[in-house]
Formats: sequence, C-alpha cells, structure tokens
Amino acid sequence: MGATVASAVTRSVEDYLKAIYRLSTAGQPATTSAIAALLELSAPSVSGMVKRLSEQGLLEHVPYRGVALTAAGRRLALRTVRRHRLVESYLVAYLGYSWDTVHDEAERLEHAISDELAERMATALGNPGVDPHGDPIPTADGDIAEVTGMPLSDVPEGVAVEVRRVNEHDAERLRYLASLGLVPGAVVTVTGRLPFDGPITLSTPAGTHAVGPGLAADIVCSRAAE
Repeated sequence: MGATVASAVTRSVEDYLKAIYRLSTAGQPATTSAIAALLELSAPSVSGMVKRLSEQGLLEHVPYRGVALTAAGRRLALRTVRRHRLVESYLVAYLGYSWDTVHDEAERLEHAISDELAERMATALGNPGVDPHGDPIPTADGDIAEVTGMPLSDVPEGVAVEVRRVNEHDAERLRYLASLGLVPGAVVTVTGRLPFDGPITLSTPAGTHAVGPGLAADIVCSRAAE
C-alpha cells in the first residue's frame, strides 16, 4: 500500500470502508443512498468521499451495485473491523462491560488504538475467533472466517440449534435477548410457531419464550451437536 493511501487513513476513511464492508457482507448493494443511511450522512457528502476513495484506489465502481472495496480497501476495512471486535472482546473480558454496552465504546476506540495495542489485546484474550456477539474477528493478516448458519426464524419446529451469532447492535434488544438466554453458545429448540408471521416459541436456557420473526432473523444458528 503506497504512502498516499496510508496517509489518507483518517477516521472518516475508516468509517466509510467499514460501512461498505458491512453492506457487502450483508449482501446489500453499497449505493450512495445505502452508505449515507448507514453513516447518517447526506448523499452529496457521500458522493464526494466515494469519488476520493476511488481515486485513492480503495474503491471500484460496480454496475448497478454502487461501489466495492478493492484489495487495498478491504485490507483497511478489515483492520478497522479487527480493532473494533478486539476492543469489544477486551471490554467484556477484562473491564466488566456487558455485550449491550460495548459497541459505542468500540466505535470510538477502534480509531484511537494502534495496531500494536490491538495485537497485545488479542494475545491477552487468547486470540479469539469471534467477539461477544459471535461476529468473526479478522486475523492480523487480513483473513476472516465468516460465521455461517441459518437464521433462527428458519429453524424447523422441534430442531435444537446452537446460537452462533447475533446480528444486532441495539443495546435494548441485546439486553432483551440476553434475558431470554439467546446468546452465542446457547442451545435452543424451536417448540412452535404461529402462522402469518406470528411469534416463534423457543425453549432456551432461561426457560420458554416467544420472539418475533424479525428478531429471530437476526440470530444465526447451526444444528446443535447430538
């Protein structure tokens, strides 16, 4: 990566690249409007930044899908994602934070810590593969093993599954899910579902509960070991 690109890695650049990475991993087009909505910015300001990042070799235009990260852009995005998820893990493991309070802190600290500090955090944590929400932590080399599975909303009735990942950052929803025992590593069973997008009944470590299909769709699961 050239000196011009390296010197341009400001907090704003990191936020843009991470947002585009987030959209792409969710299978959504990284259009100007989608980036603007995610970053809560105006479309004209996003258009200007996208143009600059393209000129720096961090983005490339994709017909009908907005922009995509180049190899250099992806490396920078994953570096920010790594720092963010390591900070979340460290705050929970060592500083008494709960999983519903770490996101905003990590949003601030991901731009402030050095790569050296991030690696010391990783070593102290035992080089975890996922953060407290089950999101995969990229390696220092820029590799990432995406968490695969099915959304809880699609799990057939009577099937036991293990919660792998919770695609949610809203603190109130995370607290609610924790109160139901719907956290990574928990084994749950779908015991019933009402028709017409009605609630899904679950047997969880915290008892029997019902959740809406929209919330259940944010919970990624895999079949539980026999």
